[in-house]
Amino acid sequence: MTAHEGTGRSAGADGEGPGAAAARLTGWAVAGERALSGSLAEVTVDGGRVVVVKRGDGPGATRAEAAGLRWLADAGAVRIPAVHGQDDSWLVTDRVPQGRAGREAAVRFGRGLAALHAAGAPAFGAPPPDGPTDAYIGRAPMRNVPGADWPRWYAEHRVLPYLRRAVDQGTVRPGEAPVVERLCERLPELAGPAEPPARLHGDLWNGNVLWADDGHVWLIDPAAHGGHRETDLAMLHLFGCPHLDGVLDGYQEVAPLADGWTERVGVHQLFPLLVHAVLFGRGYAEQALTVARTALSR
Repeated sequence: MTAHEGTGRSAGADGEGPGAAAARLTGWAVAGERALSGSLAEVTVDGGRVVVVKRGDGPGATRAEAAGLRWLADAGAVRIPAVHGQDDSWLVTDRVPQGRAGREAAVRFGRGLAALHAAGAPAFGAPPPDGPTDAYIGRAPMRNVPGADWPRWYAEHRVLPYLRRAVDQGTVRPGEAPVVERLCERLPELAGPAEPPARLHGDLWNGNVLWADDGHVWLIDPAAHGGHRETDLAMLHLFGCPHLDGVLDGYQEVAPLADGWTERVGVHQLFPLLVHAVLFGRGYAEQALTVARTALSR
């Protein structure tokens, strides 16, 4: 949930820039750098290789992202940029040379996403190995607290914390909060058949899905944790993904979704919508309230 394009120069609190950080963390000589946004830069190292250097948005952010990237990569199911260095302020990863979206790549990605989810997690809310409990989704804090029951865990650790913050900020009015609270109470009946914890990317909006020039889809910027597989798919629906029908076709080939999954999309979108309400304001709060009312009316 962060921008990946823009202008500006990134520097850490001590004034260190991305080139210096890359050299220190990797031991590679740096030949040049190009700012992409306030927190991202491309750095060219000797030999012409280009890496992406990212400054963390908060305490533990780079640790959480690096752990998530490695955990997703360990599944061997989807393309994930390699981590070349990380400390409390900086993360250095491979750059993904961008290409064009296509249906064949989308179907392949769908199959891979299904395999990634099937790699599993120890529990709902489980962080990646070596990942912190206090992580992030975009710039919003996100706690990875394990739970055994998805409806209860989703309500307590994904929906209600952001609803409370949105109310405290005035983004959701106090009289509007009960509709979301009622949905949380009814989650056991709205959640569909029980599923095992899936290995989630966790922030699977279109900006984190890169269509590469090698004909594959690569995933970046995870908020990885154990969760319900329909949550990743719901986020792809929410923010739009090229050739989404192809992604779903590939996914269903490998791991068919439970009956009624399309009616549960809104339930799974409630979490990212409330996160966006906290970060970006009232428009997302109104979407979240609409989703909750619709789910309750079924």
